[in-house]
Amino acid sequence: MLPRLRDRLNQLLPEGRLLPDEVWQRRHRTIVRIALVQAAVLGVVALLTGEAVQVALLEAGAVALPVVVAVLPRVARAVQAAAATMSLLAASMLLVYLMHGLTEAHFHFFVMVGLVSLYQDWVPFGVALVVVLIHHGVLGTLFPHSVFGHSAAHHNPWAWAGVHGAFVLAASLAHLAAWRLNEQQGLRDQLTGLANRTMLVEATDRLLQHRTGAVTVLLLDVDDFKDVNDARGHDAGDLLLLAVGARLQGCVRPGDVVARLGGDEFAVLIANGPTTAGKIAERMLVALSDPVQIDGRPLGIRVSIGLASTLTTSDRSSGTLLRNADLAMYMAKAQGKNRLVRYADGMAQAAQSKVELVEDLAGVVASGQLAVHYQPTISLADGGTTGYEALLRWHHPTRGLVPPAEFIPLAEDGGHIVEIGRWVLAQATEQAAAWTRQTGRPIDMAVNLSPRQLADDDVVQAVADALAASGLPARQLTLEVTEGVLMSDVEQVVDQLRALRTLGVRIAIDDFGTGYSSLSYLRRLPADIVKIDRSFVQELGTGGPSTTLVASIIELARSLHLDVVAEGVETQEQHAVLEELSCSHAQGYLFGRPRPAAEQQPGRVRIPAPRSSARTRGRAAGFSAT
Repeated sequence: MLPRLRDRLNQLLPEGRLLPDEVWQRRHRTIVRIALVQAAVLGVVALLTGEAVQVALLEAGAVALPVVVAVLPRVARAVQAAAATMSLLAASMLLVYLMHGLTEAHFHFFVMVGLVSLYQDWVPFGVALVVVLIHHGVLGTLFPHSVFGHSAAHHNPWAWAGVHGAFVLAASLAHLAAWRLNEQQGLRDQLTGLANRTMLVEATDRLLQHRTGAVTVLLLDVDDFKDVNDARGHDAGDLLLLAVGARLQGCVRPGDVVARLGGDEFAVLIANGPTTAGKIAERMLVALSDPVQIDGRPLGIRVSIGLASTLTTSDRSSGTLLRNADLAMYMAKAQGKNRLVRYADGMAQAAQSKVELVEDLAGVVASGQLAVHYQPTISLADGGTTGYEALLRWHHPTRGLVPPAEFIPLAEDGGHIVEIGRWVLAQATEQAAAWTRQTGRPIDMAVNLSPRQLADDDVVQAVADALAASGLPARQLTLEVTEGVLMSDVEQVVDQLRALRTLGVRIAIDDFGTGYSSLSYLRRLPADIVKIDRSFVQELGTGGPSTTLVASIIELARSLHLDVVAEGVETQEQHAVLEELSCSHAQGYLFGRPRPAAEQQPGRVRIPAPRSSARTRGRAAGFSAT
């Protein structure tokens, strides 16, 4: 309870943004000069009011003495500011004494409070308040006629000390409030009202300076935000950013700082270790998983989150924390987006490797480094090859074979996937046409479309051109899209898929069951085929719930008149379960690995007939009965 109250109080009070050192030093030198001038002037005033020369020098010296500490080179800024404030307030006390407690002389205190506000620090204001209370209370009790100019204060000096202290405190708070309001103009993001990069860095520096425990930074980037701007316009993009900012604020604790660093990038400063920060990040992923309604249409949100803590580095600085969180965030994108990745040693080298791969992707098509391998799709009814899926391979000149999971997300983010996708489409349709002529029967071809390709206005024309150039009938081409494309803009995706189907091609939903939409959007999609994700297929025959899940998908697809392809079939038992569940088609290493076209022989695949175990038949029969 007390820590929460303290954090809330810190949020309400002026934050005390530290001035840059050169600005602070310039202001400090001015204040020191004023303090010395005051000491000299008040020494003269003391002589004019009848003080002895020795007394006048002593009084002027008392005003000037704190300046000695204020100008020491190796003293902390707070100590220097406190010493200079003591000199200024000593001048106020001396003036009141020389004026025999004249009320108008007390105004000098308020002038000095305004002067020390130039430090933009709590310390000078605290010193001023303490000095006023001691002067008006202690000295007002010992020498009331030298401090107060009216009789009421002579009889109750501490009460009037409290009154004067309250005025000084009010003046201090007014200065600090004006200072903070002025700061906010340059420390807040104009769109979301969140902290900006400057405020985040300063808050991080302050926290690292005053906290000995762990400090953690989360860095978030909205996935595929450029596609949102391109498809729905910048106004929709701004509304999406506002929604993201609001949901992030709803996930953090009091005292945590949420900032928008620019564009679609956000950061969260957390005064705790990676365990607590990880829980907050998971809450954020859940909170952002629901689509945002913009202009009556759903717009999905996905974010990649990088987490970095002071526990993973010896350099406790804001720059290092933000850099490490940024590296972790890019690793989250490289691993498939919409996830949390914690910073670990070696990520800097991995990030550099990613940058080099992105640069190499720029000329990968022209240099002939790409190749297409083909994996057969099998009819489980007769074991015949009905078609192939085109799978991209990159033979890097120095790294060798680069895994698709490593370079395709980079090509997507870098915008190279559109050119690469057109090349794959041309190669695959030409090969399918060649195999059709060779075998004398239709050989279907499946080609993956990435979200970036599907968002391209020219995708329909690109598919039409590939079909025309190869001579492949449109009905033999299947375009595969993942459920992830639905997270950007459902209406636009549906429109693009319908336009593609008007060409005569078929549409397949790849990795079905792993996305956010799954069953809820399936009826709206102009799809012809559902491909069951390999993660479900690999658990078939293990006694887990996957059999029921796969059976449900097959029954759902059948009710919607969709074909079904099971991916990742590797064992005879998986084959047997799928056949018992009346799955029509399958892919996997059991039937054939992806290979170059020259190594494929379109025709029947000789797979031994699966033997359904009693346990398998029982599961299938049980499902049918229900």
